[in-house]
Amino acid sequence: MEKIEEEAVDQLLGKIVENKQIILKGYIEGIPKESDMELIIGKKLNLEKVPKGSNGLLVKNLYLSCDPFMRGRMRDFTGSYLPPFVPGEVIEGFGVSKVLDSDNPDFKPGDIISGFTGWEEYSLIYNTEQLRKIQADDMPLSYHVGLLGMPGFTAYAGFYEVCTPKRGDYVFVSAASGAVGQLVGQLAKLHGCYVVGCAGTKQKVDILKSKLGFDGAFNYKEEADLDKALKRHFPEGIDIYFDNVGGSILDAALLNMRIHGRIAICGMVSQQSLSNPQGIHNLFQLINKRVKMQGFLQSDYLHLFPRFLEDVTSLYKQRNITYLEDMNEGLESGPSAFVGLFSGRNMGKQVIRVAHH
Repeated sequence: MEKIEEEAVDQLLGKIVENKQIILKGYIEGIPKESDMELIIGKKLNLEKVPKGSNGLLVKNLYLSCDPFMRGRMRDFTGSYLPPFVPGEVIEGFGVSKVLDSDNPDFKPGDIISGFTGWEEYSLIYNTEQLRKIQADDMPLSYHVGLLGMPGFTAYAGFYEVCTPKRGDYVFVSAASGAVGQLVGQLAKLHGCYVVGCAGTKQKVDILKSKLGFDGAFNYKEEADLDKALKRHFPEGIDIYFDNVGGSILDAALLNMRIHGRIAICGMVSQQSLSNPQGIHNLFQLINKRVKMQGFLQSDYLHLFPRFLEDVTSLYKQRNITYLEDMNEGLESGPSAFVGLFSGRNMGKQVIRVAHH
């Protein structure tokens, strides 16, 4: 099998190929639009061997991940944990790629890797420290930008390390059918918690209850009063709120926290596209109820990644968890897929398949 892989790679090397790319046209305000990005045919790429001494890799991109944090890199702002994209240059994000050539002793042609790569068909990667080699097994490769990648690890680290759950806790998850929320809810159920999620369509609410095992779910768009909706689902209050959205849902959750409750601030998808994000009105509840509210990044917990990979792979193979994935075909579908995140068009983790491996 390895010999066939090497022969296929050798046939590509030395060829001059067109390299389709998605670029950011300019910094943006507000909700991203497809027209903020552009599909171009980049400079013809000579798939020659990687320059000696560069420690780099030449890869063929197979899957690309659409993640809300990328919106933050589309503005001219340098005070975040990642630098902004450069207008006119290729967008980058998490992906799964096949190594075509390597000047790095840790990787060889034919290896499948995950990590940051360009939104393009072929990429030269010189920052190889953040790459992870994917071991061959029967898990779908695309899961390494979802269930077994950054979103899955965000759910795992956020729930176990930030939320410090106890059996019997009352858990609320926003954006519960998304890439992170769907796993948080399932891990909470396996931990013996009572779990309610919110989402933005009836179909998503039904899936939370029928496929993902949530005890309850509601469509926040149909609730005139979010505080009342939470009191209906949590008459005794909330121990853990895993927040993916911020805004009015966070404000309502603050009113319903129990004493010594925990709030994990994972994302602010309702606020990320606003030039003037709305404020939070109910922060006094943190004092009143002695609530711990903590923001976090999955990169703070990378020492736990091997354990996460083992635990979640085992849970999936034993059918104790499931994972929803929304797959778009072709690099050209990237802008539409990304923009759809901000209107809730995706059902589960949004992935772009660039090529079949």
